[in-house]
Amino acid sequence: MPDPLENSAVIVGVDEAGRGALAGPVVAGACLLDPQLEKHPLIADSKSLSPEKREEAFSWIEKNCTYGYGIVAGSEVDTNGILACTEKAMHAALAMVEKHVTPTYLLIDGRDKFWFNYPKSGVIKGDETEPCISAGSIVAKVLRDRMMVEYAKQYPKYGFEEHKGYGAPQHIEALEMFGVCPLHRNTFLRNFDVAQPSKS
Repeated sequence: MPDPLENSAVIVGVDEAGRGALAGPVVAGACLLDPQLEKHPLIADSKSLSPEKREEAFSWIEKNCTYGYGIVAGSEVDTNGILACTEKAMHAALAMVEKHVTPTYLLIDGRDKFWFNYPKSGVIKGDETEPCISAGSIVAKVLRDRMMVEYAKQYPKYGFEEHKGYGAPQHIEALEMFGVCPLHRNTFLRNFDVAQPSKS
């Protein structure tokens, strides 16, 4: 197998956001990062950047990189499971990249054995160590956060604009007071004492 880091390689980094959330979609980002641009100061693990810096980094990626994203709704997580939905979102993100370039190698954040058409490596904490994965994480995080801010307008009781659907104390308190809404992943709430939606 050719060295995935050789100059002729087309290496795409892939990461997701929202995998562990109690509500909302799982979103994947895929990014081809020019090796000459890997040292850009904005390209870092999305969790280490402020929301403002993430938005700035995403704007830079839009202008300078080939990228894609995939979105799978939380309701599908309940039906098919988080691993299958994460893989589906990653495939959708790669499909967008494939419209412009054919990858020769993938770097995937984490240890899961997802299936792809390309040679790949899973990189534990890759969003911290591999710039192309960092860029993918920024794409996924920014787009998902934007979605959750919009959902907060539709479901204002839950504070989605603050915690983005994760299990923050504010979110748990809202679940205990108001029960679930259509964004919630019921399979993720089995350990919480929350009201279920009415069937009427």
